[in-house]
Amino acid sequence: MMVLKQLFNFYLNSSIHVALAVTSFTCITVLTLNLNFDTSLLYFVFFTTILGYNFVKYFGVAKFHQKRLTGNLNAIQIVSFISLVFIFYFANQLQFKTLIYMAFFTLITVFYAIPFLPKYKNSSLRNISGIKIYVIALIWTGVTVIVPVVNADCELSADVMWLVLQQGIYIVVLMLPFEIRDLKFDNQKLATIPQKIGVPKTKLLGILLLVFFFLMEFLKDNTNNVKIIALLLVVIVTGLFVHFSKKEQNKYYCSFFVEGLPVFWLVLLIMFNC
Repeated sequence: MMVLKQLFNFYLNSSIHVALAVTSFTCITVLTLNLNFDTSLLYFVFFTTILGYNFVKYFGVAKFHQKRLTGNLNAIQIVSFISLVFIFYFANQLQFKTLIYMAFFTLITVFYAIPFLPKYKNSSLRNISGIKIYVIALIWTGVTVIVPVVNADCELSADVMWLVLQQGIYIVVLMLPFEIRDLKFDNQKLATIPQKIGVPKTKLLGILLLVFFFLMEFLKDNTNNVKIIALLLVVIVTGLFVHFSKKEQNKYYCSFFVEGLPVFWLVLLIMFNC
């Protein structure tokens, strides 16, 4: 039992779970917009996410996690190296313009993790007051919506723009339980949403954003009852996770359950389309 728990923790700590979430978002875009299913892109997104998140987590950003994870760092470095090998492999199978867009969002990820103004000690995007959650939403939305749209040579239609806005809003909502959890860690200068408006108003904001997120589906040209029902279930379950978020959480509440909600959304879409 202890071995299974260690393997599960390694699965989370090595960013494999978050990579599944990002890849699920990408699949949701493909299914929602009826794009060509490019497995090379999905693998590329998966392994790029592993490498990117491990870079962000273990190169001086989430310092409060590092002491607890020191024993696993060598294994995580191996996973990251293997991911880099696969990134190069699948990159050779993608269009050049797809790689350009991925490079742009990768660059933002680098600036999120490390200071880009040498004269200032904490000049990474993560440490700029009030923008952390929006930078993450920009990166995730760019990788999971813009990149697959570009890769599929899809026109920039109204439905694409609605999906960009939807995904961005949903990612912001997913970040709220994390920000509530991290209240005891985050410097007040970060000016996160719970720091600025408090936990109860943060939860209310999350619910209101979910309502807006759901209503936007009715503004699309290409939607159907299957997508609407799946979206409604996603909104209900996500709303419950936001509502029950608190500063003292079970360690798997956010890192597994909340982070796994995109996988849940994708499974619903696949099930309802069968």
